Amino acid sequence: MQITRRRLISSTAIGAALPLVPAEAASAALPFVLIGDWGRLGRYNQTDVAAQMGKTAAAIGSQFTISLGDNFYENGVASTDDPQWQSSFEQIYTAPSLRSPWKIILGNHDYRGSVQAQLDYAKMSKRWQLPARYYAETYTLPGGAAAEFFYLDTSPFIKKYIGSKVDIAGQDTDAQLAWLDAGLTNSTAAWKIVIGHHPIYTALSSDGDPDHDHDQPDMIARVNPILLKHQVPIYICGHDHCLQVAKIDGITHVVNGAGSQTYNPGPAIRGGFVSGAHGFMTVHLSAEKLHFALIDMAGTTLYTQTIDRA
Repeated sequence: MQITRRRLISSTAIGAALPLVPAEAASAALPFVLIGDWGRLGRYNQTDVAAQMGKTAAAIGSQFTISLGDNFYENGVASTDDPQWQSSFEQIYTAPSLRSPWKIILGNHDYRGSVQAQLDYAKMSKRWQLPARYYAETYTLPGGAAAEFFYLDTSPFIKKYIGSKVDIAGQDTDAQLAWLDAGLTNSTAAWKIVIGHHPIYTALSSDGDPDHDHDQPDMIARVNPILLKHQVPIYICGHDHCLQVAKIDGITHVVNGAGSQTYNPGPAIRGGFVSGAHGFMTVHLSAEKLHFALIDMAGTTLYTQTIDRA
């Protein structure tokens, strides 16, 4: 185990009476929401999750939304005119609180369609923000401190996709890793947060179902060493269609892939949290604390945790 300078301040699981965010975390903080694995024409409770996410985003004053990939099932989009832009996105996430920018990453199902169409849609939409397959952005927190987010493109790291419908051909993973390492090295931000589609570690063991991807050995081998090197406090992803939290080697791993279709994942095995509920994630980020919550489609706060900055 790597010793970390970050410590878990609090964690609470399962309970309708849980506060969405402690009062001290809400003050002087940047609020935003995150959702993963959602684009299903409104089906599999996508519309219900969207409605509740809109209410919660309004309640916390969310400044933007992060999409954790698998934006369109099953085969991405074909073009910027694909009807799924309307039926899975524009006509689903209609709340005024979700009209702020969406920070987009790509999932493996997006790679089954036209990635270029998703990049091009960013030139047509004020809220769909995808400047490149992987990118970084810095946000100024209340009080002037900075947080830098590193948005990864994880599908090219997964070896089983080579030669499959998930068309990762031509993607240079060595270059992406060098970019991530250099970016984390050079960043002077108070918080360095890494976002990807595929998990590294999860709270679950393998259940033998190939549709339920848990730990990802390719991500453990290649991405995790860089996060450990730079003491990244949190890695947030989707892909596994449930809600999970596990703390491994000082890094809090959050799986938030419950934007539409989910499954019953069984119990957590690493002292973490897991739920098959449909839902999403909220974050309040200040100079000193990162507070997050996992919320189901009924608005119940299922899990909360607060992490101190190093």
